[in-house]
Amino acid sequence: MTNILVSFLVAFLCVFTPDKLVKVKVNDSITVSLPAELKPMTPEDIALRYPSVRAPLGAFTNPDRVVDFSVNISATQWPDMNHEMAAQFFKASVFHMFDRTQMLEEGIHEVHGQKYIYFKFESRVNGTKGIGVEQPPIMKYTYIQYLLGPERTLVFTFTCPREQKLEWQKVSEEVMKSIKIKA
Repeated sequence: MTNILVSFLVAFLCVFTPDKLVKVKVNDSITVSLPAELKPMTPEDIALRYPSVRAPLGAFTNPDRVVDFSVNISATQWPDMNHEMAAQFFKASVFHMFDRTQMLEEGIHEVHGQKYIYFKFESRVNGTKGIGVEQPPIMKYTYIQYLLGPERTLVFTFTCPREQKLEWQKVSEEVMKSIKIKA
């Protein structure tokens, strides 16, 4: 019985495994490998999802518009390149962005010779009740990486619905490990 269940689970996960990763040029100095199903967001999508004066360097989404990858520039400067202090700052900002945050993993690691601060977490933004149209809570899994620079910080974010975490978690790790920055 256990073998049948394991076989069913493996078959299920294989059927719903995201596409092979393909190399994407975000700009002249940034490349990343993304699932083939992630396509660049439309200007309308970007305006709706990133209401900021500064548009992301790159923003990609899947056909259902629920799995996203983006590259942003933060004006936050770390001229002393103090990764430990910056990590505390960014962690505090992550906790302030959501109604609930469960940190799954955090740290500092190297990708292609560069030090990144990273956080993997599940988040919840509460829905609305009793104010006209009821909105359910939004729950997501996020893997975010920060690359410090003396004049800017690059922010790489991969998000998916929390219920799709098992399907996308490994992919998000491969995507983040594939980031290459030219000096």
